[in-house]
Amino acid sequence: MNCLRFLMAAIVLCASTTLADAATPPSGEPAKPQQTVAQFMATLKPQHGNIDLPGGVATLSLNDDFYYLTPDDTERLIVDGWGNPPGIKTLGMIVPQATSPMSRGGWGVLVSYNDDGYVSDENAAKIDYSEMLKQMQDDDVENNNERRKQGYAGLQLLGWAEPPRYDDQSHKMYWARELKADNASENTLNYSIRVLGREGVLELNAIAAMSDLPTIQREMPHVLEFANFTDGNRYADYDAGTDKLAKYGLAALVAGGIATKAGLFAKLGLLLLAAKKFLVVGVVIAAGFIRRFFSRKK
Repeated sequence: MNCLRFLMAAIVLCASTTLADAATPPSGEPAKPQQTVAQFMATLKPQHGNIDLPGGVATLSLNDDFYYLTPDDTERLIVDGWGNPPGIKTLGMIVPQATSPMSRGGWGVLVSYNDDGYVSDENAAKIDYSEMLKQMQDDDVENNNERRKQGYAGLQLLGWAEPPRYDDQSHKMYWARELKADNASENTLNYSIRVLGREGVLELNAIAAMSDLPTIQREMPHVLEFANFTDGNRYADYDAGTDKLAKYGLAALVAGGIATKAGLFAKLGLLLLAAKKFLVVGVVIAAGFIRRFFSRKK
């Protein structure tokens, strides 16, 4: 099974561009009516302050510098605004007030939840992230060959934009990857936060370009504080006698998370428009990668 870590897609537009220009429909599908960015943004319904995320397992406590988009509005932004394929399921998106997500400098943080179970952090201090990075880069060769066979550009993991760090008090982990797509004029930033809970992991993935790194580094500590599990769903609420234990640990979270549902990657799809600003979301890693990584450590 290939290590398919990334879902990628398209362009962030300037204010004068129409949405029809942003996302070219696949061959054979009718083009959507043109709509200006201003008209599109007016259809979104930002929410502020304290947000109860769908499912009731977690909340967001936003400050005045950010707002929240519902899953429906998030999908519309990702698909209609940014030109991604449909079917990307999230719990919503955190968006900064100061910059339109449709501008060149726009960015946002996708929120999702993985209910694979309680992820043990007992080996957090023993993970060699330099060795993990090397293994992930080695796997890029096979993954990119497969992407190119499907007619898409390759994506190379250049290195850590910010090395993984785990806070054993808040049970939150964060890291950033620098990525390079074939023929792209600008590298892509994939900045990730994982919040460990009783029955799963809350996932926050920032969407930005490498040129946005100073902004993201400045703002992500605030975002890190926004997300928390509700009472009964926190990491400390875990009951070893009754609760499910995840089949992987922190290393798998950083590498991408293990795919436990058949056809996940096919459902999410894969789309890359070169020389643009990309949406990059960590998605899937094969269990074989984890075996190879730890066997090499031994």
